[in-house]
Parts: sequence; C-alpha cells; structure tokens
Amino acid sequence: MAQKIQYRKEFFDRDYTLWEAYRRVWKYARKYKLRLAIGVLCGMITAGTLVPLFQLVQPALRHAEAMDNRAVAAEVETAAGADGMSAAPKRHRSAMEREIARNSKLPSWYPQVEKLAAKCGIKLQNDQGGMGGALLLIACVIVPALAFVRLLLMYLNHYCLSWSGAHAVADLRQEMLEHVTKQSLEFFGRVDVGQIMMRVCADPTQIQTILATILSEVALAPFEILVSFGFIIWFAVSNHMLPTLFLIFIGFPLFVLPIQMLGSVIKKWSRRSMERGSMIGAKIHEILTCIRVVKSYNTEEYERQQYEATNKYLLKSTMRGLRFGLLVPPTVETVGVLLLCGFLVWCYLMNVKVSDVAPMLAPLLIIYKPIKQLSKLQVQVEVSMASLNRIYSLLDCHMELPVNPNPVRKATFDDRISFEDVTFRYESAEVDAVSHATFEIPRGKVVAVVGGTGSGKSTTSGLLARFYDPQSGRITIDGVDLKDVDVGDLRRLLGAVMQETILFNDTIENNIRYGTPGATHEQVVAAAKLANAHEFIMAQPEGYSRIVGEKGFSLSGGERQRIAIARAILKNPPILILDEATSALDTVTERLVQDALNNLMANRTTFAIAHRLSTIRDADMILVMDHGRIVERGTHDELIAKNGVYRRLCEMQQMT
Repeated sequence: MAQKIQYRKEFFDRDYTLWEAYRRVWKYARKYKLRLAIGVLCGMITAGTLVPLFQLVQPALRHAEAMDNRAVAAEVETAAGADGMSAAPKRHRSAMEREIARNSKLPSWYPQVEKLAAKCGIKLQNDQGGMGGALLLIACVIVPALAFVRLLLMYLNHYCLSWSGAHAVADLRQEMLEHVTKQSLEFFGRVDVGQIMMRVCADPTQIQTILATILSEVALAPFEILVSFGFIIWFAVSNHMLPTLFLIFIGFPLFVLPIQMLGSVIKKWSRRSMERGSMIGAKIHEILTCIRVVKSYNTEEYERQQYEATNKYLLKSTMRGLRFGLLVPPTVETVGVLLLCGFLVWCYLMNVKVSDVAPMLAPLLIIYKPIKQLSKLQVQVEVSMASLNRIYSLLDCHMELPVNPNPVRKATFDDRISFEDVTFRYESAEVDAVSHATFEIPRGKVVAVVGGTGSGKSTTSGLLARFYDPQSGRITIDGVDLKDVDVGDLRRLLGAVMQETILFNDTIENNIRYGTPGATHEQVVAAAKLANAHEFIMAQPEGYSRIVGEKGFSLSGGERQRIAIARAILKNPPILILDEATSALDTVTERLVQDALNNLMANRTTFAIAHRLSTIRDADMILVMDHGRIVERGTHDELIAKNGVYRRLCEMQQMT
C-alpha cells in the first residue's frame, strides 16, 4: 500500500492579506525607488503614444473612402465624355474632393507638421485638398517614429523594473539567510531544513516577478486602458455617439467576470503547488544528506518510489493550477470576440459607417491586449501571494536568543563559570531536559558530565555555549550572566569539538582555519600535527588543498574528527567544550589524539561530555546526570566509593 503524501506546515506558518503582503514588498523595493520610478514613468508614457495613432485612424479611412468616390467619379466622367457632357462631372468631382478634404478631420497637431514639411519643400496636400502626401508622411515617418519611441520606452520600463527586481531578490535572500542563522538551535530542531532551504532559495524569486512583471504591467496596462477609454469617450462626445458609448460601457465589465470567477481557484492551487514544490526540495535534501544510510541499506529503489510519489503529488497540483490559469486568457478572448461581433451587428442595424465607428473600434482592439495581460496578472498575483505568505511567515518567526542592547564586553575568562539552579525544557517537550542544575567550573579545571542517553548532557553543553537560554536560573561567567555578555565575545572564549563532526565542502586547510581566518599556513600545519592529522593530510597529492566534500564525505570518521580537533586547537580558546572528541577514533589514534588534547587542556577550562568513561578518570569533577538532574558528583575515586550510578556505568563498560 502506497504511503500517503502530505504537506506538513511549519509551526510558524500563517496567512497574510493582499495589502499586508504587497505593502511589505515596498521595503525591499524602496532602496531602488529611482529606477522603479523611471520604469513606471516610462510605462505610463508608453500608453500616451497610443493617442496619435488613434487620431490617425479616421483620416486614413476617410481618405480611402474618398479614393473610392474619386474612382466612381472618374468612371462617370469617362462615360459623360463619351456623350459629350464632361464639364459638369469635372465640376462635381472638384467639389467632391474639397468636401472630402474638409471631412478628413486630420489631428489638431497635423497643421504644425504640414508647416514644417512646407519649409522643407514638401507638399502634403494637392490643390484639391487630397491627402496623398499626408498619408505617405504618416506611413513612412510618423507611425515608425511613434513605434520607435514606444519600443524605447517599453525597453526602459522592463529593464529598470527587472533590474530593481533582481536586486530586491538578492537583498531578500540575504535577509532571510541572516534571519534564519540568528535563530536558536531549538528552531532548527522543530523545522524541516530542506523546506527552509527552498523558502530561502526559491520563494524570493516572486519578488522579482512582482517588480519586473506585475509592476511593469500595472504601470502600462491600466494606463493603456485609461488612454483608450479616454479617447473613446472624447470621440463619442465630440461626434454625438453617446448610445454607442453606453453600449461599450455595458459590455466591458464582461471582460472582468472570467478573471474574478477563476481567481480564487487559481490562488488555492498555486499555494498548494508552492507548498508541494518545497516538499520536493526537502526530499532531495534528505536523500542526499542521508546517502550513506541509503547505500548501506540498499534502499535506492525505495527512495526512488518515495520521490516519485512526492513528484506526482506536486505534478497534480501544478497541472490543476496550470489548467485554471491557462483557462483565463482564452476565456477573456472568447468573450471579447463575442462582444465585438455583437457591437458590429449593432452598428449594421443602426446604419453606422465604418469610418465613423472605426476610431472607437481601434482603441477597443488595443484594449484587448492590456486586458489579457491583466487577466494573466491575476494568476501571477495569486502565485506570488503563496510565496509571500511563506516568506513573511519565516521572517516573522522570532526564536532568536534575546540580545542585551548594552552588552558586557568580555575579552578574557578570569575566574569561573557557574550554573545556578538552571532549568531548561524544549518547547515541544513535556519534561525538563535539564532540571535545577547547580555546579561550578573553576578556571583551569576539567569538569566532565556522564549519563545515559537523554540524560541532558548535550543540552547542558548547549546551555554553556548559549545555544539556548534557561527558563529559570542563570549561568554566569566571572559573575556576569551569559545573557548580558556580548555574543561575539562569548563565542571567541569558547571552542568546541562535537561528537557529530561538521566540515564544509572546502579545502582541509580552510576547514581547519574556519573561525580563525587570520591564521597562517604554518599555524594550520602545527595545529594539524597536534591533532595527529598531518600525516594523513600529506598522504594525498593535494595535501592541505584537498576538497573534503559535502560534510567531509571524502574523509573517514576518524579523519573528520581530527580535522575538527585541529580547528579547535588552532582557535586556542580559554574554554573548551568536548563532546567525546575521540569517540570516532581507533585505539592507536585515540591515544595519540588524547595526548594532544591533554596538552591542549593544560591550564584551560574544559567541560567534557564523556561516553567512554576511561577518558575522564582524571577530571577534577565528574557530574552524573539522569533524566536532566545531577544525581552524583565528585572525582572518579569518590564516585566509585559511593557505589551508585557512576559505578554501575563503569561496570557496564568493564572499567575498574
């Protein structure tokens, strides 16, 4: 039976209104407001270039009618000449041409063009008022000039808005990564990292869509519609065609109906597609991260089937949203054609000439494209809302540790670290991970903590490193609460080698130098030698320039552990946190690295989590934890003498 695929919402997800979401987009766009203003202005002016084109429609059509009438008159003249009656038709033709010239209704700006042409020795009208030269000017000069200006404005419109969108996306991605990295470790314990990765990488592209596409259309399409309708109204009022205008305004709202009807459905499936798309990214991340386990258990086919099911789950919602989205433009187009046919029928019944109604039809035909663009815009708006909800939900999630606005600077560690009745519970847990812990770590001493799985050892080290803050009690360093210490200073005082070794996909040298960027190559090599890593590093031709692969994939577990130890040695902090730093090493290497750690720990304060109890026999104090509580404390010999939990743990490991 196939496993049911279901999108898991994150605990911080919420919905935003259209106004809330788009108002916040301005936060990222206002930095580039000059280019945005240029882009929007160019879009608005582009719409204005339509007016001269509309004004040229009627003169051109009437000239065409005049040519037809002139042809008829010529035929009549020819026939009359054959009968010896040519004078009257000639007078009639001359009068007809003058009447045509008067009725041509050239645009108001045409006389200025005519004067300019006359100065250049170009005659646009003949003696009878014919427009042959005028039409030539319109066809060869005015229309191409308008087309060129329109092309330039549209290019500037799209370029400026696309430039602003690309930069805004880069800013948003930067902010999202910074925001995520500031969250406490508890946040990462509750979220799907793969889905968070998709939110940071993929979702911000919708900001560019908003600025480059949506804003571009908003800057152009509505103004084209406004200019077109403005011309229609002006023409209808000037030519006493108010019934025709009334008919147009009744039919126009029908364009909007398909958009409104399909908009809510598109929004629903666009959001589902976005959510399921993040599942794809999360699944890929999971498979690649756990590839060793996949290989070990020979589950490639199982993971293929799981990915196929997730992929089909995404495909279903994508196709559903695509079907509804693609339905909008043809629906608008069909409604437009039907309305235009109805309008032409009405013109025929009302005996309206083509030259009379054409100046109103031309803007209507021009309007079709921006209306179609706005119909697509509805789809883009709904898709972008799905992404914006996911982006802002993440940005509005605040699980950062509080920062003191006036922190205490701490350059050195001088006395002791104190846990004072510290209690901590994970937000999703029902019991305390650490309960009423009280102890001290004096400067230069080694304090070890032991206990079974889930006893609270790692949580205690996380509290010391201030990855979490306790719900009650406090942790102090030299008497200053960790909450009040500058975070950067605290991190510089601490060095950690964890049981789970994390390396970056970079060279060995850069991994050792990580956290100490100013270290020289000689210092890196010295740290590697102390960690017993130099020999295996130099055994490869690349040496310290060898790329370790994703999470140190190309290295063995022991090699990764020694690189991490070398990193801590190079940092040389006064306080060390060791989470069984030698657990992944073989017996021979463990002894060598343990000696190096002993040298490093000399005159330093060390908090060590021990799984192999043999490694902490010489600790100044051993804390025994059970279910979050410290149940025993003392030196190795003292705890053995108590014959309690610690002794039983030692006996289980056959340690005497």
